[in-house]
Amino acid sequence: MAPPKVDAAYLKEIEKARRDLRALIFKEKCAPIMLRLAWHDAGTYDAETKTGGPDGSIRFMDELNHTANKGLKIAVDFCETVKARHPKITYADLYQLAGVVAVEITGGPSIDFVPGRKDANVVPEEGRLPDANQGASHLRDVFYRMGLTDKDIVALSGGHTLGRAHKDRSNFEGPWTKDPLKFDNSYFVELLKNDSRSKEQLLKLPTDKALVEDPRFSQYVKAYAKDEDKFLEDYAASHKKLSELGFTKPSTGLKSSASSSWANKILVAAIVAVVAILSYKRAMSPEWDAFLPTLF
Repeated sequence: MAPPKVDAAYLKEIEKARRDLRALIFKEKCAPIMLRLAWHDAGTYDAETKTGGPDGSIRFMDELNHTANKGLKIAVDFCETVKARHPKITYADLYQLAGVVAVEITGGPSIDFVPGRKDANVVPEEGRLPDANQGASHLRDVFYRMGLTDKDIVALSGGHTLGRAHKDRSNFEGPWTKDPLKFDNSYFVELLKNDSRSKEQLLKLPTDKALVEDPRFSQYVKAYAKDEDKFLEDYAASHKKLSELGFTKPSTGLKSSASSSWANKILVAAIVAVVAILSYKRAMSPEWDAFLPTLF
């Protein structure tokens, strides 16, 4: 399908949809599953073949029926209520916007969102998303295929600070943190704790444990557990990368027009200032009159 025309009207609809998503996510307390929807739509990207990625294909039942996507029809249906109010917005943009709002409304960082993704009508083959039963090499295989880095892998894993696993969806059960509706660095803090000393047993998947056991990953785990601001900064950057995999940002002309407008205003202000200065100096010194022709 063709990409949407990202003009002033489209940007206005995006902002309206953002407000609707905030209200929906707050009311339904569905931030974790909305974030999962955004991730799973984007996480199928293959940098070599330029296929998959944040293209809205997860709306199709063929993809929703993939094992890794169990339960995500709930999030797709939530988004349909917003799509009905803003039909101009593509599913691809809507799902990624939902992920951005889910992070922000739970206390996470603000994530720069650029609209203009086109919807796909083709579903990627099953098996492109991470398998929670695997280890470090599997994580690198999956995320390197997307074009992401070790730092991206660990930062994005910090999104598990939201939500909990469900037995009927992943064969795992329980939350990763003590407050699964708050976006902070507690996922990393808990990863570094000794389970035997904890009164409350929190979830640690094989892929979670791999982040601590692998030395290249663990350096980031320790850094994020120690410095929440650093985690939030890196997470925002990695989330943006994930949400824009394979996405060519549109050229709307809106920014350049605004820049041109500001440039004109600055030029006019400068001219007025010069004239004011010259007028003042002319009043103070008749000889200043001789310089005016050379300035204009």
